[in-house]
Amino acid sequence: MNSRSRKRILYVATEDWYFISDTLPLAMAARDEGYQVAVAARANGREDVIRNAGLEFHELRRISRSGTGAVSESRSVAELAHLYRSLAPDLVHHIALKPILYGALAARGMPDMALVNSVMGLGFVFTSRSAKARILRPLMAGALRTALSRPRSRTLVQNKDDLEAVARLSPGARDKLRLVRGSGVDPIRFAPSPEPRGVPLVVLPARLLRDKGVEEFVAAARALKASGLKARFALVGEPDTGNPASVTKDQIEGWVGDGIIEHWGFRPDMPQVYRQATLVCLPSYREGLPRVLLEAAASGRAVVTTDAPGCREVVRAGVNGWLARVRDVDTLTSALGTALSDPHLRARYAAEGRRLVEQHYAANIVIGQILGIYDELLSTRR
Repeated sequence: MNSRSRKRILYVATEDWYFISDTLPLAMAARDEGYQVAVAARANGREDVIRNAGLEFHELRRISRSGTGAVSESRSVAELAHLYRSLAPDLVHHIALKPILYGALAARGMPDMALVNSVMGLGFVFTSRSAKARILRPLMAGALRTALSRPRSRTLVQNKDDLEAVARLSPGARDKLRLVRGSGVDPIRFAPSPEPRGVPLVVLPARLLRDKGVEEFVAAARALKASGLKARFALVGEPDTGNPASVTKDQIEGWVGDGIIEHWGFRPDMPQVYRQATLVCLPSYREGLPRVLLEAAASGRAVVTTDAPGCREVVRAGVNGWLARVRDVDTLTSALGTALSDPHLRARYAAEGRRLVEQHYAANIVIGQILGIYDELLSTRR
């Protein structure tokens, strides 16, 4: 019998859809390697996708991305602690900051259970300039420092900036940090295709949050259309009401009504979206490692993004795309205008982006790294 068949891995995420979009291929690969695999998340109508993939699903009722009250947080920790005791997993993989923090507290008193923490980006608390974020930042940093101190643990970060930021929070935990470049992208599913003919189309595929640069994208589209440039601009995604940085439906309806952008909503067929696009834009303030930029590059599309952590890991100015300054409409407008005016340069950048994905970001490469980390932790006991 494969020794892995006796090992149980539990993945913990806040939402079922978030787990599906980012971590499902990894969990399926772990299952195929012989691990017993379970998933815990809030159920938002996508849990059958997880079950149909042959994985156990356990609904979390207490955990949420937006709750920060002491009562709600203590209940979330208690719910996870009960689940950990009842399932007795050999390894728990926490996806994003809130599961990392709650999960570390829930796992106290269970020293033989290994933990893997995926920092998917430092999030609203670390990127927002709001008063709420400034208040929460030192509290979150202290809690994260505690989470990283666990002996049988590894913390995965997706870019060099986050690696240094997390290392500064807990210098003694640097040997437990691993740089793993995202969750990988399937270069077969996201295959190159010729640029479409006709009026150029620029898409911003993301949750519609202010810190994804949605407002700067709309302002740049407005300026370029006012200058006489013939192009279409589309937001592909929905607002995220659970996130304080979400734009509102009224804002989106106003932009659409003014004829500035199109709103395509959530699209499950992202390869088709990239085939329709001329250019992909993500003017984010900060990322872990943005999946949409990897998908765009794999699909043979040049990219305009920002010189921000995570984004500049994928896009290199003058190599496979254009970098604008963060929160800067003028440099974003200039980059988009340049990209739309030069199809030969777009083609060159697209080819280089595809090559980078194949060499560094393909799913089989990244998943192999993470499975190796599981083996590293599970081959030793406390």
